[in-house]
Amino acid sequence: MRTRQIAAALTLSASALVGIALHEGYRDTAYIPVPGDVPTIGFGTTEGVKMGDRITPPKALARALTDVQKFEGALKQCVRVPLHQHEYDAFVSLAYNIGSGAFCGSTLVRKLNAGDYAGACAEIDRWTYAGGKRLPGLVKRRAEERARCEGRAG
Repeated sequence: MRTRQIAAALTLSASALVGIALHEGYRDTAYIPVPGDVPTIGFGTTEGVKMGDRITPPKALARALTDVQKFEGALKQCVRVPLHQHEYDAFVSLAYNIGSGAFCGSTLVRKLNAGDYAGACAEIDRWTYAGGKRLPGLVKRRAEERARCEGRAG
């Protein structure tokens, strides 16, 4: 059986990075994903994005990698228990999508830090709303993240 490692020793796997990119999709022009959201570009980048901004695929990937590192850093600050790689990958993907503040302040992290790994993975299913609406794309993404968290996906 695989052993859990402290989060500081982990980095996002290549398959999880591909999963994030596929879920986020690529947009070369800044857009608002849902009403009330912030401008987004590339593979889900929001920091410093203004409407009218444009980006090439290589620059979008570079920005996504920078974003991933930011979310990994946040996760490593708020998660105080060891993780399997698949759990780490699922939680970074979730944090990338919902933001580090929402992730670190969540019931999921409280359960995780209390050692309730199964309960933390189950919490992923709660993050399926944007702009007050349950979105099918988020339902699908969360199902895949939960499967990964529980070790049922690649």
